[in-house]
Amino acid sequence: MESKKSYTAIKVLFSYVALLALVVTVGWFLYSENVVYNKLEDKIALEKNKILRVSKLFSNVYKTESLARKTIQTNSEKDFKSYVIESDSLRARIDTLKQIVTTDYQKVLLDSVTYLLSEKTKNIQQLKTIKNKADDEVSVNSAIDEITKMEFKLRKLELQDFTKNPNQLGAYQKNVLQKYVDYLNQNIPDDSTNTLSKKASDSILANSKKLLSTVKLKAEKKRESLNFEENKLLKNEIAISEQLRKVLRIIEREIIINSIKNNSLKEKSLKKVNEIVTASAIAGLILTLFFSVLIVSDYSKSQLYKKQLEIANFKTKNLLKSREQLISTVSHDLKTPLSTIVGYSELLSNSDVNTKQSYFIDNIKNSSEYITQLVQDLLDFSQIEAGKITIEKVPFSLPQIIDEVAKSIQTVYKQKNIDLIINVDEKLKSKIVGDPFRLKQILSNIIGNAYKFTEEGYIKISAYLAENNDFFVITIEDTGIGIEKGNQKFVFEEFAQANEGIEKKYGGTGLGLSICQKIISILGGTLQLESVFGQGSTFEIQLPLLFDTSTNTVDEIKKTISTKSQSQTFIVIDDDINLLNLTSGVLRQEKHQVLSFNSAGKALEAIQKTNFDFVITDIQMPEMDGFEFLKKLKNTSVYKNQPVIALTGRTDLDTNVYADAGFTTVIKKPYSPRILLETIQLILENDHLPKVDATETAKSASEKLYSLETLKEFLANDKNALNEVLKSFIESTNENLVHLEVAVAQKNAAEINSIAHRIAPMFKQIDASEIARILTVLEKNEFEIAEVKTIFKNLKAKIASLFEILNNEITT
Repeated sequence: MESKKSYTAIKVLFSYVALLALVVTVGWFLYSENVVYNKLEDKIALEKNKILRVSKLFSNVYKTESLARKTIQTNSEKDFKSYVIESDSLRARIDTLKQIVTTDYQKVLLDSVTYLLSEKTKNIQQLKTIKNKADDEVSVNSAIDEITKMEFKLRKLELQDFTKNPNQLGAYQKNVLQKYVDYLNQNIPDDSTNTLSKKASDSILANSKKLLSTVKLKAEKKRESLNFEENKLLKNEIAISEQLRKVLRIIEREIIINSIKNNSLKEKSLKKVNEIVTASAIAGLILTLFFSVLIVSDYSKSQLYKKQLEIANFKTKNLLKSREQLISTVSHDLKTPLSTIVGYSELLSNSDVNTKQSYFIDNIKNSSEYITQLVQDLLDFSQIEAGKITIEKVPFSLPQIIDEVAKSIQTVYKQKNIDLIINVDEKLKSKIVGDPFRLKQILSNIIGNAYKFTEEGYIKISAYLAENNDFFVITIEDTGIGIEKGNQKFVFEEFAQANEGIEKKYGGTGLGLSICQKIISILGGTLQLESVFGQGSTFEIQLPLLFDTSTNTVDEIKKTISTKSQSQTFIVIDDDINLLNLTSGVLRQEKHQVLSFNSAGKALEAIQKTNFDFVITDIQMPEMDGFEFLKKLKNTSVYKNQPVIALTGRTDLDTNVYADAGFTTVIKKPYSPRILLETIQLILENDHLPKVDATETAKSASEKLYSLETLKEFLANDKNALNEVLKSFIESTNENLVHLEVAVAQKNAAEINSIAHRIAPMFKQIDASEIARILTVLEKNEFEIAEVKTIFKNLKAKIASLFEILNNEITT
């Protein structure tokens, strides 16, 4: 079965590894392709950017050509400047484009464009110069016309009289014309005369015309030359523009080709990615199906094994439950007759007996106590396994506990020649806080083993503070048979002995040390063993140390009761009238004064006017429970730290809860008169606060329908008193059953709980275990409301059967 499980785990692991490898491989391929794809995307974006820039260049080229034509046509300096600015802008864009082109050929082409632009600018500048020269002829013609006009009128002349735009003339033309104007102005008569002879005027004009005609002739000849150069430059302009557009188209075409190529590579990359994804999906599906078949097959087998294990586990649990029930039943069945044997032994020892009879009685008592201890071990082991063990924290004297336990066990083994040595550190003489009952249980077991396995020598018990002062240590050292090193690990296991010879020779169940270790662990301590075979063993107990720093309640109680005689005044409170009468009756038999109340509220009213020494109160009561009662009692003027004993059938609260609330001690129901009277006596004597354990005081479920032994003990075997109590019990129970039936019909869970709690204690007191169990279910709300009618019907039938028997008991 384990092998199959391992193979399944390996298959699952291998399937995950295979799928992980597939995912990693596909991821790597996709990542690689993604890198290529991103690079292509960047290239395509770059080529698009190039195309956009080239398109803008085309736009700029057309704009510069337009400005060039305008400049040539107008020969305007302003238009020429606009052309130069646009040409520089175009050249800057070409430089920017050159930074992002990728081939040297494209850079050469762009350089040629820049060169052509420069040539074009030079060409236009030359055309502009030729244009200016051609304008000289126009100026000469204008001068001749003006001279002709002067034949009719003589006046002071200026350059504007011979040309419209003198600033646009060439330097040569402007210089010649200016000299001529100056010459004319020098020969103009003064304003006083303003006349020339006809001969002088004709001579001036004739010479002027002759001079200007000569200039005109030279200008005409020069114009023919300029026209030739202009035509040549225009052809060059057209050629340059055509070449510029051609170069840009080449660049554009190359960029588009690269872009198409990159797009093609991009499509191939996408196609490859699709192929990889498709292939990986198919491979993943095949792997998943393959491993799914394997795993499902193994899962089916594992489910079969699981079902078999569940069946085996169910059987094991039933066996464990049966074992627990067997231990509980046998233990309780043994405990009842053992209690009887111990009780009668005490009665016999208190009667007039001779020495021989006293010896027999002591042997009976010792044997009974030994068997009782074995039974108690079984019960403790069962409780620890079920997690039902309770731990208390109360003040106690460690030296006293050690001395009591050790000397008690010493009397059992007094026939052995063994010295008992007890050493307790002075620092531990003060009272400490802990669980004295559990400590007694631990010490009894370990010291008992020391005596059991030691024939001669000594048993040394030491108690001292640990080095860190947070723990105290108790060591039990003996000179007994010791334990072999290989067997020491078995001594703390359940139902285990160090070897078979020990069990045959010394007996025992092998539970004691296991229980001790578990209890010590619950207390927060440790238990260790050192042993040498044939020389002896040493057990070391280490437990948390907490000194009692609180107000010594016992001392205060002692002051309270020291002035009083043995006859005390008791306040007894219980909502169960039967238990109230029983408790009151026991106290009255001991000559105590008793004021009994079935209500805590009534008790508080009466207490205001009463001097009392003790309070005994039930915990769960209607209207006001025991905790609330004690709280209100403390606020009264009559409360002067008198002892308050709690009576309870609750098992869900630890003893420290009652101690924290201020109770002196707690007695668990059902309880015997002996337990009640011993508890009171211990408080009166201020020996130590009583420790009442549930396993000691609580009566267990018996196979019998009921038992009146405890009740008879309460009533001192008074037959008439017993009949009266039983009659009252039957009557009050029948009344409560009527109320319970109404609550069941109304499905009132709270009322059901309350009534069940009210009538349960008396049934527990007479050991009516089956009825008590049903009432506990109703009291603790451990039922479904839908089935409560069936539970009540069963309860009513069992009570009717019991009461029929009790009525016969009364009549007899």
